[in-house]
Amino acid sequence: MRLSAPTIIIWLLALILAALAILSKFIGIPVIGGFIKQNDFWVMTAAYGLLFLGTLFKGL
Repeated sequence: MRLSAPTIIIWLLALILAALAILSKFIGIPVIGGFIKQNDFWVMTAAYGLLFLGTLFKGL
C-alpha cells in the first residue's frame, strides 16, 4: 500500500476541526461552539478520519 501526503486544503480543514474540538473543552466558542461542545468527540474523530482518508487516497 502506497500512502501519499494529503493536500493542503484537507490538512488545514482537519487542523481547524481538531483545534475547534480542543478549544471547546476550555473556552466557549460564540458562533458554532454549542454544536462543537456537544459533539467534540465526533468533531475530533472527523478531523482524524479526514486526515486518514487524505493520506490513503492520492489527490484527496
